[in-house]
Amino acid sequence: MSKVIEYQEHLVPYTHEALMAKVAAQLTDKRYQHCLRVETTARKLAKANGVDVELAGIAGLLHDYAKQRPAETFIDLIKSHRMDPNLVSYGNGVWHGYVGAELLKTELNIYNEAILNAVRLHTVGAPYMTKLEQIVFMADFIEPARDFPGVDDARKLTKQSLADGVRYQIQHTLDYLVQKGAPVYPQTLATYNAWVGQVPALYHK
Repeated sequence: MSKVIEYQEHLVPYTHEALMAKVAAQLTDKRYQHCLRVETTARKLAKANGVDVELAGIAGLLHDYAKQRPAETFIDLIKSHRMDPNLVSYGNGVWHGYVGAELLKTELNIYNEAILNAVRLHTVGAPYMTKLEQIVFMADFIEPARDFPGVDDARKLTKQSLADGVRYQIQHTLDYLVQKGAPVYPQTLATYNAWVGQVPALYHK
């Protein structure tokens, strides 16, 4: 039986149990279980990297809150919230982070920017990411049920250095999108250029 988590920092207006229920109500059980694994992985990475464990766990739990909304909902919200109009040209893989952060505000009254930014960036990254953002980015990629060529390498690299993990993931993602012939969201490319294509050691130690 897993240890009960009791929130202490008043980062969100919920108990852990209540927040889990809010997430579960929006997702299939398979997707919800993924969120729980990302939460656990994010907490472990936070502890290993000197980041607030509660903050990381909350962001990990919430990262896919909007993942299973209809495409029409995403497009309507992009327009009504006056978000980057170019977003409508991309799919759920980009939408559920950016739009999900807005839904966390309007539906759950969560306004902590560190949490919201970690949710926004968890699939596309950014040229500069805080350690919290790196943690959620990697926790989603390497949680225990992930099984794809290279995931063990990603886990090993992340264990030795968050930045090494980020570099691996963004290169892997770009390779995947190119091989698939899928459009690349500009921020994904900017993340690649900053972390892989230039001299990342100067910026991301």
